[in-house]
Amino acid sequence: MMNTPWHTIEIDEAIKSLDTDTNAGLSRAEVENRLKKYGYNQLEEKEGISPLMLFLGQFNDFIVWILIAAAIVSGFLGEWVDALAILAIVVINAVIGFIQEFRAEKSLAALQKMAAPFSRVMRDCEIHSVPSREIVPGDIVLLEAGDYVPADGRLCSSFSLRTQEASLTGESTPVDKSTEPLQNPSLPIADRENMVFMGTSVTSGKGTCVIVTTGMSTELGKIAGLIQEAGKEETPLQRKLEVFGKKLVYLCLGIVAIVFFLELWRKDPLMEAFLTSVSLAVAAIPEGLPAIVTIALALGVQRMVKRHVLIRKLPAVETLGCATVICSDKTGTLTQNEMTMRKIFSGGKTIDISGTGYSPEGNFTISGMPLSEIDQRIAKFVLGMGVLCNNAHLKNDNHTWKVIGDPTEGAILTAAAKANIWEQALWEKFPLFSEIPFDSERKKMSTIRKTPHAVLLACEKGAADVIVNDCTKIYTGGELRVLSGDDIRAILNENNKMSGSALRVLGVAFKPIDPENIKQSPGSIEKDMIFLGLLAMIDPPRPEAKDAVAICHTAGITTVMITGDHKNTAKAIGEEIGFLDNKRKAIDGAELDTLPDEMLEKEVSNIAVYARVSAEHKLRIIKAWKKQGAVVAMTGDGVNDAPAVKEASIGISMGITGTDVTKEASDMVITDDNFASIVSAVEEGRGIYDNIKKSIHYLLSCNAGEILTMLFASIFNLPLPLFPIQILWINIATDGLPALALGVDTVDPDIMKRPARRSTEQIIDKSLGTLIVFQGFLIALSTLFAYLFILCYTSSAKPAYLSSWFVNELIPCCMGGQLTGDLDRARTVAFCVMVVSQLFNSFNCRNTRRSLFEIGVFTNTKLLLATGISLTMQFAIVHIPFCKEIFKVTPLGLEDWIIVFGFSSLVFVIMETIKWCKKG
Repeated sequence: MMNTPWHTIEIDEAIKSLDTDTNAGLSRAEVENRLKKYGYNQLEEKEGISPLMLFLGQFNDFIVWILIAAAIVSGFLGEWVDALAILAIVVINAVIGFIQEFRAEKSLAALQKMAAPFSRVMRDCEIHSVPSREIVPGDIVLLEAGDYVPADGRLCSSFSLRTQEASLTGESTPVDKSTEPLQNPSLPIADRENMVFMGTSVTSGKGTCVIVTTGMSTELGKIAGLIQEAGKEETPLQRKLEVFGKKLVYLCLGIVAIVFFLELWRKDPLMEAFLTSVSLAVAAIPEGLPAIVTIALALGVQRMVKRHVLIRKLPAVETLGCATVICSDKTGTLTQNEMTMRKIFSGGKTIDISGTGYSPEGNFTISGMPLSEIDQRIAKFVLGMGVLCNNAHLKNDNHTWKVIGDPTEGAILTAAAKANIWEQALWEKFPLFSEIPFDSERKKMSTIRKTPHAVLLACEKGAADVIVNDCTKIYTGGELRVLSGDDIRAILNENNKMSGSALRVLGVAFKPIDPENIKQSPGSIEKDMIFLGLLAMIDPPRPEAKDAVAICHTAGITTVMITGDHKNTAKAIGEEIGFLDNKRKAIDGAELDTLPDEMLEKEVSNIAVYARVSAEHKLRIIKAWKKQGAVVAMTGDGVNDAPAVKEASIGISMGITGTDVTKEASDMVITDDNFASIVSAVEEGRGIYDNIKKSIHYLLSCNAGEILTMLFASIFNLPLPLFPIQILWINIATDGLPALALGVDTVDPDIMKRPARRSTEQIIDKSLGTLIVFQGFLIALSTLFAYLFILCYTSSAKPAYLSSWFVNELIPCCMGGQLTGDLDRARTVAFCVMVVSQLFNSFNCRNTRRSLFEIGVFTNTKLLLATGISLTMQFAIVHIPFCKEIFKVTPLGLEDWIIVFGFSSLVFVIMETIKWCKKG
């Protein structure tokens, strides 16, 4: 590498210094060598939290501190078994939390790597799309509007190239770029017009550059600390949970205080009352909930990847479930993005072209008959001009024809190849001199080519009406003449006819230019053009798009198509896919301009298709919907889509055709550019929220059961049915695995038949709150009845009927009568009933409306596995001798286990009966 500033030297000298070639680029072997020498092209990441600190962070919780304090006090009082057991459970909780958070961090890190941008480079004489982190000094990078500059580079060529360097220099306006060397070696970065810099973006034009520095050696690398990401992003759901959790803590602490004073009132030992209250507090507060929410979101994000959806920002997962409007681009999202040219109109004749996709195989006919020699020349002339005004590449990759670049331009190259016109050969004969890039406002592009003669050739293509407006002459039948009014009407009529058949139509024009007049403004160059013909192509709708739109409508989601295509084309596709119906209409950009914002807000719900729109139009549409209170998802791929994508409630960029700028502005990326994947993402988003709600429902109903059990036992002056150590075990055995399994439950098949939930909806509404308390009451009732059954249903005087036992023994026991049963056995049975009834309750929480047998017992095998593991652990601590002293249990016989499962199943049987009655 040289010490002279790169901006002060000629480009040839820079190329030589970097030992590269602008035409061939670097070889694969040389890239590998330079990667080893210079490292990956990436900024040093802010060091994440270490596994040790992540583990220690699990102890940074108020409840955990109380537990540790309780263990210390128990140790001082000689209760070593209780002390060690409490500490063991604290450590187990910490390990579980650590594993969940560590896995979540790893999965999210992997997803961030998947979101890494790509760059187009010249290597081994071919253009390749490679991850930007693999760029090395000496790489020849191709730049065009919408691209991020992957590293610092010296410009080799520039065609109206402008870059946005605000992130680096603070300069708000785009900077015009050139290739000429600059004399001052001390120029500030903002004035180095022949350089492009890592982290900046191309706003217009195109060019190539040779990379001079990468990674931390770039200008951006020198100030990398300014662009490090600012930590984790807390999701709205997590914020709601935080507020909800605080309310829950206050409620639980109040109940725990009541239990504590009731225990003291009963003259229980202070230490026992303290331990019982602390244990109950831990059981009552679902401290594992944040970790469960995190892992459910992370696993949901991983599932979305399999459905071609890459989540860049976690809040999008929740917001997706609230989406009420999806505004979608047409090309590539609703259609296949494989443009196929169908017709050429020139000289009053329409030529049909057969074949599909990008394979250069097909025939040219007029009314089914082969072309005459003059018609063949006309077709080749029109297609040749289309190739000269083109930036795409047609490539045969392992016997599969692919287009690198714009699909519309790819269709032109494919049609030309069918006529044996190949872009590389034509470009070599007519080298590029200059270019006026396509712009969505101008709706056209032009190239200026060198010719073998003393003139330059201007080639123009774009929207038919725009091209016709630029022309004063027409080439028809091998003759050049003035463009008449009749010609214009015939061209525009044919354009409307083709557009009405859902064909995309481009006009093609040309003119020779005197090199002496080349310094004309772009506006002058594109005037007095010679009209040549129309190229009509179609991007057929994706087969799955129509079904996806129908699903949206069933789910209460309004679908809107926004496209730059002609209104007739947009209407035809909109009607075919299902966007348009009798109640909604299509308008174009010109009509939209006549609507003031207030009128648009009133009319927006009546408009299904927008055609010929600009970036400002898209932004207005999004804002109008949001004013109506809609949660809007907006798709985009081009630079002009970025403002609307960023403004939308959920910004969605396209993974294949999307520019880096749009991806950066988006919340999620659709990796296959398919509208059906967006609908799948909405379904998955609803499912993730549903599953998190199931976990919350399960945890809170089980915790309510534990609190009510201890509260009722204190109120009725019963011996406490559960020891502190048992309550802590219940928290481990029932809260962890089943709650996680519910967090990854299968999505309700009817989830897309429901209307979208409101974004302001509370996690626990009145009906769910009532259900949680009711299920907690059933769990407590089952536990206490089983407990009292063992205590009062003595073997010496078993009544003939349970009803007489209830009247003659249970009620007197509760009123202070003598308890004749085995207290240790009763507590063990109550302990087991509490665990098993909560496991039964996990199946209730899968669906609040539909029976388990209706949704399928085996449709969540993870939940079956989780309950199986929890049951096995419970059986083990009851029957393993080592656990007897720790958990204060006694082995149970077959009869006892029958009692356990009999009483435990009550919560499931009663809830299934209620669901059946409601359905009936």
